[in-house]
Amino acid sequence: MVSTDRKIRLQYLDGIRGFAALYVVFSHILPHQSHNLPAWILLATKLLRFGSMGVAVFIVLSGYCLMLPVVRQKTGYIPGTLVDYFKRRARRILPPYYATLIFCFLVTAAIFVLEKLTHFKWQTVPYDWFYPNYSFVDVILHLLLIHNLTPGTLAHAINLPLWSVAVEWQIYFLFPLLLLPLLRRWGWLSVILIAFIIGLTPHYLFNGLMDVSRPWLLGSFAIGMVAAEIGFSQKPDWIRLRKSVPWSVLAVIFAGIAFLTEWKKLRLDAWIFESFAALAAACLIIYCTNFLLEKNTLPKGLRVLESPVAITLGAFSYSLYLTHGVIVTLVHHFLHDLQLSAITYTVLLYLVSVGISLVFAYLFYLAFERRFTTNRRLKHKSIDIKTH
Repeated sequence: MVSTDRKIRLQYLDGIRGFAALYVVFSHILPHQSHNLPAWILLATKLLRFGSMGVAVFIVLSGYCLMLPVVRQKTGYIPGTLVDYFKRRARRILPPYYATLIFCFLVTAAIFVLEKLTHFKWQTVPYDWFYPNYSFVDVILHLLLIHNLTPGTLAHAINLPLWSVAVEWQIYFLFPLLLLPLLRRWGWLSVILIAFIIGLTPHYLFNGLMDVSRPWLLGSFAIGMVAAEIGFSQKPDWIRLRKSVPWSVLAVIFAGIAFLTEWKKLRLDAWIFESFAALAAACLIIYCTNFLLEKNTLPKGLRVLESPVAITLGAFSYSLYLTHGVIVTLVHHFLHDLQLSAITYTVLLYLVSVGISLVFAYLFYLAFERRFTTNRRLKHKSIDIKTH
C-alpha cells in the first residue's frame, strides 16, 4: 500500500499541561482551607490532594515532547548538535525561571521594608509555598538550579514549586548524555531500568534523604519517552503494539491504581503512586494520538483538551506553575488576618488565589515567556507522519 504524508495536530498536549498546572494550584490551596467546614465541602476538596501526580504528568509530557523529534529522525539522536539542544532547553526554561526568582526577591524586599517601617511582622505558617526567610546559600543554589539536591526541606527554600524546575533541568542533561545512548546500545528496557534505579537510589540507600525533590521522576520522564516511540514509530512491532493495546482502558486502570496506592493508610512510598500516575498519563497520550490518527479529532469526552481555554491555559502553564506559590501564600496570609467565617474564608481563598494566580501568570507569560516559546510552539503544533 502506498504511504502518504499528512499532519496531525497535538494541541491536546497543551490542554493536558494546562489542566495539570491548574490542578496543582488548587492542590496548593487545599492545605490552607478551613477545617471547620461542612462535610460535603471537605469531601469534595479531598479530590485536590493529589498535586504531586500533576508534577508527574508534567514530566511525562516533557519526555514525550523531547522524544518526538528523535523518533521522527529515526536515528536515536536528537536533531542538530548538543550545543543547539542545550541552547533550546535553556531558552525555554531559564528566562521565566530567573524572572520568578527576581519576583521572589522583590516580594522579600517589600516584606523586609514593611517590617522595618511598620508594625507588620511576617508569620510563617505551615504549608507556605513562599518563604521570605532564606539564606545567601539558598540564593546561590537556586541560581545554579541545584537546590533540589539539598537534603530535606532545604530543597523548598524561597519558592517551593521551583524544586521541580531543577529536577527537569537536570533531566535535560541526562536525556541526550545517558538515556539516548542507553537506548541505542541496549534498548528500551535498559532506559526504564536505569532511570528508575538512578531515581530510587537516594530513597533506598540514604533513607529517603532527597524524597522531597522526587528524583524518581526520571523514571516518569523515561515513560514519556516510550509513549512517543509507541505513538509515532513506524517499526512494525511498535505499530502492532500501538494498534492492539486498549490504551484508554489502561489509562483508567493505572489512574485507579495511582489513587488507590496514594491512600495514606497503606503507607506506600510516594514513587509508587506517582509512577502509576505517569503510566496513566502516558497511556492517555497514546490513546489520544491514536484517535487523532484514525479520526482527526479526539473522542467527545476529551475534546475539552483542545478547547481554546485549555490551549491558552497550556500556553502559560509554566508561568502559572512558577509564580502561583507566591500568590497563594500572600492571599492566604491576607485573608487569614480578616477573621472571616470558615466558609467565607475558604470560598474567598480559592476564588481570589486562583483568579489572581491566573491573571498574574498570564501577564508574566507575556512579559517573560512568550517571546522564548512562540517559534517552538508554532513548530510543534503539527507533526508530519506517514500513513500506510
